[in-house]
Amino acid sequence: MTDTPHPRDTAELFGHGPAEKALLDAWNSGKLAHAWLFCGPKGIGKATLAYRFARFVLAGGGEGGGLFGGPPDSLEIGRSHPVVHQVSSQGHRDLKVVERGWTDDKKAKLRSEIVIDDVRKINDLFHQTADANWRMVIIDSADEMNRNAANAVLKVLEEPPRNALIILISHSPSRLLPTIRSRCRRLLMQPLAETAVTDLLVHHRPEMAQADVAALARLAEGSIGKALALADEGGLELYREVVGLLNGLPRLDIPALHAFGDRVARPENDASFRTVAELLVWWLARLVRAGGRQGRGMTEVVPGEAALIGRLLTAASLEHWLEVWEKISTLFARAEAVHLDRKQAVLGAFLSVERLARR
Repeated sequence: MTDTPHPRDTAELFGHGPAEKALLDAWNSGKLAHAWLFCGPKGIGKATLAYRFARFVLAGGGEGGGLFGGPPDSLEIGRSHPVVHQVSSQGHRDLKVVERGWTDDKKAKLRSEIVIDDVRKINDLFHQTADANWRMVIIDSADEMNRNAANAVLKVLEEPPRNALIILISHSPSRLLPTIRSRCRRLLMQPLAETAVTDLLVHHRPEMAQADVAALARLAEGSIGKALALADEGGLELYREVVGLLNGLPRLDIPALHAFGDRVARPENDASFRTVAELLVWWLARLVRAGGRQGRGMTEVVPGEAALIGRLLTAASLEHWLEVWEKISTLFARAEAVHLDRKQAVLGAFLSVERLARR
């Protein structure tokens, strides 16, 4: 299996030409906004673009312009440029990355949110003399800031130092303070095309069977990060098991469901439980979307899904399926937040679907 490089080590950016052009146009205009909000689904390349732009800016705008010496036409920086190594090794003194910190000195577990101590490094950066013309901050992700951290960032955004550039990465910008959003230029990045996810999967996981690549690319819905995480966590096989159990509706195979619940609820299977929760919630959302379109345009991830979804949509109204989706989403969120019995959460979710299918 090929290791997936961190965004700071990733030179190439696929499928985001319009976003890169927007940054280049702003740079070439000489009126670059001091704060940018990179928005879009998780895992599509927002952090990769942020680091790519950071290398470009800290290198002074690249190593040459476009044709005939004009302005730069790409954010690409030659791999031999010193900035590339400095950013990759987290050693560039004019770039600070704000992320969730560790819970203790042992560095065994990350905190659940970005706190004000994590944000203080921004002030440290802006109070030092810059080696380059620009000093840059990447906040990944801004959605994880608690209230105090968000207010501290807001203060910097309200009074930005000269030649300061702040990039906030957000998967859910509606969760941010409106005052933060209003002080940033928004850059909306779209999910990748399925063909792009397929190509990237082949590149990063060359050992994977072609049929599995195609299924994962469809399951990931434009997120290469999600596709790779599912590949590493056995997500595709779990998804096949989830759909296999649901295929028995209107009556579930209860012994098989108990065996499945026992396995994914084991303490050592944290990733499997979270993956099952996400996949089942996603599948129900897919059922609701299919119902809203009367099944038009639906493509299967695994064989037999379309027939199953069609059968369930005739068993109950779309409104009732939406209620079940909301109930199960809440159930899994509570199981994670307050440590409910995981097996009971899995059983409860599947049995809620069965009760509606049998009406």
